[in-house]
Amino acid sequence: MGFLQPNLPDLDLPAWSAGTRNERVRPLQRHVAEIGFGTPDVVFLMYVVKIGLYVLGAMLFALSTDTVTGFTDVGDWWADPVVLQKVVLWTLFFEVLGLGCGFGPLNLRFSPPMGSFLYWLRPTTMRLPPWPGRVPLTAGTTRTPVDVVLYAALLATTVWALLADGSLVPGERVALVLGLLVLAGLRDKVIFLAARSEVYATIAVTFLIMDGDLVDGIVAAKLVLVVIWWGAATSKLNHHFPFVVQAMLSNSPILRSRRIKRGWHRSFPDDLRPSRRTTLVAHVSTAVEFGVPLVLLLSDGGAVTAVAAVVMVAFHLNILTSFPMGVPLEWNVFMIYAIGVLFVHDAALGVGDLTDPLPVVLLVGAAAGTVVVGNLLPQQVSFLPAMRYYAGNWDTSFWCFTPEALDKLEAGTVKATPLPHVTLENIYGKEQAEVPLFTGYAFRTLHSHGRALFGLIPRACGPDHERYLPIDGEVVAGVVLGWNFGDGHLHNEQFIEALQQRCGFEPGDVRIVLLHAQPIHRQTQQYRLVDPALGELERGEVRVADMISRQPWDWDLPLTVHHQQATTSDPA
Repeated sequence: MGFLQPNLPDLDLPAWSAGTRNERVRPLQRHVAEIGFGTPDVVFLMYVVKIGLYVLGAMLFALSTDTVTGFTDVGDWWADPVVLQKVVLWTLFFEVLGLGCGFGPLNLRFSPPMGSFLYWLRPTTMRLPPWPGRVPLTAGTTRTPVDVVLYAALLATTVWALLADGSLVPGERVALVLGLLVLAGLRDKVIFLAARSEVYATIAVTFLIMDGDLVDGIVAAKLVLVVIWWGAATSKLNHHFPFVVQAMLSNSPILRSRRIKRGWHRSFPDDLRPSRRTTLVAHVSTAVEFGVPLVLLLSDGGAVTAVAAVVMVAFHLNILTSFPMGVPLEWNVFMIYAIGVLFVHDAALGVGDLTDPLPVVLLVGAAAGTVVVGNLLPQQVSFLPAMRYYAGNWDTSFWCFTPEALDKLEAGTVKATPLPHVTLENIYGKEQAEVPLFTGYAFRTLHSHGRALFGLIPRACGPDHERYLPIDGEVVAGVVLGWNFGDGHLHNEQFIEALQQRCGFEPGDVRIVLLHAQPIHRQTQQYRLVDPALGELERGEVRVADMISRQPWDWDLPLTVHHQQATTSDPA
């Protein structure tokens, strides 16, 4: 790949464009398996610069504290409790501005690469309250001046907390940030999730404990990190995760050797399922995420702690340098920093040092309980608070638009950014733009759920399905809601109804394939086919075994149909 130019496959465009969707995806699947997206190096450099600015921002806010002095004397103050507090609050601020996860071209946000805060500071944009029928004063899906004020107050209050002096950030400032985050989140769950509240808000709660007892707060923060690691590891106890590892490493800008990348697949180019080496990497990383945090928690310093810390730092560096989907780069930087502070510098502090265990038990129990419920009932809990990160098992969808429906979407919504295919056409021209668009399809099909998503499109759209433009639901939600990070709960029925109210789609304009995550105790995934104007058309399930046994281009999966409300073969 070049520094400025993408590495796209050499195709006979007229012949390629004449093929079916399946025929057109196949050469790009091989391209992604051997090269990745072919993203130009300048894009990766932009993300590296962004990480540098994130680290610089954290240092500057740390130095705004009277007790922290010396820009070059980081070794004297990097592990101070107030610095940890400010790094957490700064990261929450960075994320809720839209500068962290979900940022930029690697998340199909081209122009502008971010804009969440501009979107959320604008009345009349769309919001999604989590419980509009249960929580008073939260109904509706249109942002009002109240929502704008709440979000602006959250930003201002977080900065106020970041500028605090003293040995700790005052508890009342932390409490105000958390309170405004909850209030803003009850009006719009997108903001709450974008702040990565399951990580940073949960850790911020430990600062309230620190305000009363520093040691109890530090131990609570340790336990929260262990819950995050164990929650993520638990979600990877499935057959999907090797496909995630395969796709991520195939797209890695660090491991550039085509020979190495071919080795992630069983027999390139004829068998693109994960190889034994890929499966071994997946299983080892899951074991590391279970076992090593326990060692860090139970050890009290010395060589054992040092080795365990090095292993976990390497674990996060591997994710960081692979630039995974959603680009959660700063999160990995933060986790590396937190390992150093909580488990190395404060290695001697453990559960046995707790003075008042009850608040710690309640906090950790709530976080762990959310993980348990999220794995048993993934349709009920977002994959973020359920900590089901990068397991290949999340709610997904494809939105299939006719040209007329795209016009209605454009006219009926206020968008944070243009839809990706529009930007690609402006860059490459209409014909050439389909190559990177189909490259995205190819990347999705390398994941196990991609087989089912594409296999269900003909059932949803009927014999004329090639006329429809499939767009990943994550992309549609990100454009219309201002942010998304792989969470299918942001493009479910609530979002469908809100769009239908604004766009007035006719029957057959849009057909949606919804594929729900696999519950940890079942070996099937539920699917639904929906027309926004008609409602649910079909409901059924697919077996995980059928998805993982097929090639990325083999979309003819056996289905079990549970309910059929209307004929899906003819959208008209």
